[in-house]
Amino acid sequence: MGTTNVFLGEFEHAVDDRGRIAVPAKFRSGLADGMVVTRGIEHCLIVWPMDEWRSITAKLRQFPLMNADARRLLRLLLSGATDAAPDRLGRILIPAFLRQYAGLSDIAVLVGVLDRIEIWSRANWETERTSTEAEGSLIAEHLFSLGVQP
Repeated sequence: MGTTNVFLGEFEHAVDDRGRIAVPAKFRSGLADGMVVTRGIEHCLIVWPMDEWRSITAKLRQFPLMNADARRLLRLLLSGATDAAPDRLGRILIPAFLRQYAGLSDIAVLVGVLDRIEIWSRANWETERTSTEAEGSLIAEHLFSLGVQP
């Protein structure tokens, strides 16, 4: 299960006065079967292609109900989830509560992250990218110590 689409790249698009953001043309074919937009962990939004969302929710169903962290993460991800469909110009409507969560106002940065797209405010993305760039070698060492290797 899951998509074979790979989303790569970084794109800036305006957030219009109705809360719509253009999906880069490069990403649209991977979202042709529908998508879900929800809160991400670091105050960004995540756009999941519908088939990948089904795979994710199957995994989320396995979270232990008696674990408080599991319940909290489920609430964060699922209470904010909304279906989205691009209009004829390739724009998707981001509900106000999700725009507020991610700090989206004028410019959004859409980042392809393999099986998903993240939507960041320009300021939050600059902070995240700069921090990751500065700590890249430490992050790589940590992941290597956990057995994660490219």
